[in-house]
Amino acid sequence: MIILPAIDLKDGQVVRLYKGEFDTVHQVARDPLAAARDFFAAGARHIHMVDLDGARDGVRRNAAIVRAVAEQSGLAVELGGGIRTMADLEEVFAMGVSRAVIGSAAVSDPDFVCAAVDRYGERIAVGIDAKDGRVRTAGWLEDSGRDCLEFACSMEKIGVKYIIFTDIDTDGTLSGPSFARLEALQRRVSCRITASGGVSSNADIQKLAAMGLYGAIVGKAYYAGAVDLARAVKEAGSQC
Repeated sequence: MIILPAIDLKDGQVVRLYKGEFDTVHQVARDPLAAARDFFAAGARHIHMVDLDGARDGVRRNAAIVRAVAEQSGLAVELGGGIRTMADLEEVFAMGVSRAVIGSAAVSDPDFVCAAVDRYGERIAVGIDAKDGRVRTAGWLEDSGRDCLEFACSMEKIGVKYIIFTDIDTDGTLSGPSFARLEALQRRVSCRITASGGVSSNADIQKLAAMGLYGAIVGKAYYAGAVDLARAVKEAGSQC
């Protein structure tokens, strides 16, 4: 299983949120590039980055940081936040990003996802952020009314191979991932699924790996010292 330590960016800072609420934002690391290099030193070969400014208002103010991490950390960058057009994709791939995550735009403009997959194939992932089983958009602020499992099936039908599933109720809580919802998602689609939100320990990561998931994103638990990243990577196996 791929381990993706996370860096969420807001106003140029590495931050974390509690359940996606912007008024809970707090800084967790001083230097994004130094944090990324620490991930690499621990054995990680991938990183999940979110431009929170882009997710909320569609403006990527943190592009220089993302480019620096892509070019100087040794990590393959997966980036989400405000990616809504083919021009956005061209921009982020030019920054050195390996995989782009389409979130809100996958709900509002599935034709965009079709075009993105046709052009970039497996460099495209769809982020499904859910609360109470319904997909949220606009930086988790708006309820789309779409059932998350039904939406995942619709994305699989148009060719999406990678899904990043976040249960908002667990994100940033250190309460454990939403194993039941992840299992339900696995039963419905054959996409490669990355679990995001709630990881609280190395035991959680071991359980996700045992489920056969493609990847696990580790955020707050790493910064809080609750996860030994080097151990997690070693136990997860090849990171290629």
